[in-house]
Amino acid sequence: MSKNIFEKLIWSIALPGFGQYLNGKYFKGTVFLVLEFLINIQSNFNQVILMSFHGEISDAIKHTNYQWLMFYPCLYFFSMWDAVKDAGGGKDPISFLPYVFTAFFVTVGLIFSSNLVIFGVLLGPVWLPMLFVFPGVAFGITIKKIINNIL
Repeated sequence: MSKNIFEKLIWSIALPGFGQYLNGKYFKGTVFLVLEFLINIQSNFNQVILMSFHGEISDAIKHTNYQWLMFYPCLYFFSMWDAVKDAGGGKDPISFLPYVFTAFFVTVGLIFSSNLVIFGVLLGPVWLPMLFVFPGVAFGITIKKIINNIL
C-alpha cells in the first residue's frame, strides 16, 4: 500500500469523510461526514464511549440507541474502502471483501454487546464490537485469498 493510499485510509479511520476530502471528492466527503454526525448524535455514541472508558458498561448499554448505532459500522468501513479505492488502491475487483466482512462482524458484535459476557466481563457497545474487528478482517482477507486462488 503506497504512502498516499495509507494516508487516505488513516484519515478515514479518524473520521468518515476525511479520506474523501483528501481525494478531492468533496460532495461524497460531506455526505459521509454529515451521516457520521447524525448517527453519532442519534445513537448517543460519544456519551457511550465516555461511559465505556470509565467502566460504566451497564450505563453505556442503557444510553445506547442501538437502532441508530447499527448504521455506524457500515458507514465507517464503507468510507474507509471508498477512500482507499478513490486513492488508487484496491485494484483487485474483490478488494472490498475485508471491509465488508469487518463491517458485518462489528455489527454482529454490536447486536450481542448488551448481553454477551467474555471471560466473565460484559464488554458493552464499544469494546465488544471493537474486538470483532479482528476476526472480521481475518475472515475477509482469508475469503479474498481463497477467491483469488480459485480465479
